Amino acid sequence: MVSKADNDALEAQFESQFQKPGDLVERDEDTGAMAIESLCMNCHEQGMTRLLLLRVPYFRDVILESFECEHCHFKNNTIKSAGQIQERGTVYTLRVENEQDLQRQVIRSDVSSFKLTTKLGNEIEVPKGTGQLTNVEGMVQLIHENLAGEQDLRKEQAPELHDALVPIIASLEKIMTREDAFPFTVSVDDLTGNSWIAPNSTDRGNKYKRHEYPRTREQNEELGISADANAVSQEDTAQFDSGNPEDLDIVDGQVYSIPAECPGCTKEAEVNIKKVNIPYFKEVLLFGTNCGHCGYKSSAIKTGGEVPEKGKRITLQVDNQVDLSRDILKSDTAGLYSPELDLDVQPGTLGGRFTTVEGLLVEIRDQLKGAIFDVDDSTRSGGDSMVSSDKDKWQRFFSRLDQAINGELKFAITLQDPMASSYVQDLCSPAIDHQITTEEYTRSAEEEDDLGLTDMKTEGYEQDEADAAEKE
Repeated sequence: MVSKADNDALEAQFESQFQKPGDLVERDEDTGAMAIESLCMNCHEQGMTRLLLLRVPYFRDVILESFECEHCHFKNNTIKSAGQIQERGTVYTLRVENEQDLQRQVIRSDVSSFKLTTKLGNEIEVPKGTGQLTNVEGMVQLIHENLAGEQDLRKEQAPELHDALVPIIASLEKIMTREDAFPFTVSVDDLTGNSWIAPNSTDRGNKYKRHEYPRTREQNEELGISADANAVSQEDTAQFDSGNPEDLDIVDGQVYSIPAECPGCTKEAEVNIKKVNIPYFKEVLLFGTNCGHCGYKSSAIKTGGEVPEKGKRITLQVDNQVDLSRDILKSDTAGLYSPELDLDVQPGTLGGRFTTVEGLLVEIRDQLKGAIFDVDDSTRSGGDSMVSSDKDKWQRFFSRLDQAINGELKFAITLQDPMASSYVQDLCSPAIDHQITTEEYTRSAEEEDDLGLTDMKTEGYEQDEADAAEKE
């Protein structure tokens, strides 16, 4: 729940959007819920919409809406974000392995898509629609009801579709009855960044993933936040201004700027690009965006070169402040983990970063605190409804992380990069640095698939194109 001051602000916001005062006809002082008369779209009589501002632990504020018409008894429930559209879209993925995972909270905005992959590999996607506040089991039940409810009609009108859905519905029923249903995977993809699947402090490996991605100009237009329909996107600008590739001579250390569209406010911004040659490693490109209109800032790093045959695993033993000051390049394909810190960061979570070991740990700490403890409002850390045992676990985790950042705790940190594009500064080169251990490893099938290498074809594709052209 949230404070009365928050609800007062929300009430003022809604009052300002109505044509006349007095539309807000009721307020429950105990719960803070507000009631507003609104038109029933079923019978066109006046019904009642109830609104409740709710703070979700680990997430942010949302508005629960419930409509009921006393004339035709039509009912409808939905959920909407009480905040602004986030700077990036997000994808949450959870591998459901037990009963506890089924009870994890799920928030779906009305522009998000939800996907469920059963144990047998069947994929079911719920398209964009009404926002929902439920749990994983609730989403399974919703999908089952929607598919099974019209099976009799499909059997008569579309028998092939009916037969194809039979094993899928059977898989959903096994999940609901807990009959050899685990594991299966669920994910939610939201352009606005306002959907969510609840994390757990015990999540390890690929069980729980959170991935952010920049929206394209078309996606911004879909959300109605594009500043100018005739604006040129970053990719288009780069294409128009890059000139003849044979004439380009990018100088190391020189900063180049290209116009782009700010992903935060969609107004004009600049992307600064700088090529850096890292000794004993490779050339990389640093990207930095700074918007003078809304203050949006972002940075990224990209490495070039061919796809290596094997991935690389780099482990650094951090014993003192000198080790904390080592340069570290974490590519956007690299994962990071440390058993001593109980830390496990999945690939794509932080994007590409070129900083120091200390700087990387600080960024991880600040991002996690922002998502879990709501650092913008220290008086309500983590939300009033956070379970005390969970809060204690997170506080212990951040305490150890602070000790590591301050050089008070020795630990090992490992970068596992299937593209071998990450780097930790070697202080003893060309001699052996005993603080660093580097090893190559064979990529797993899952890593190959995530990188898009499974379907990549670099030889013989010309003949495939010619064959396809002949068939057309």
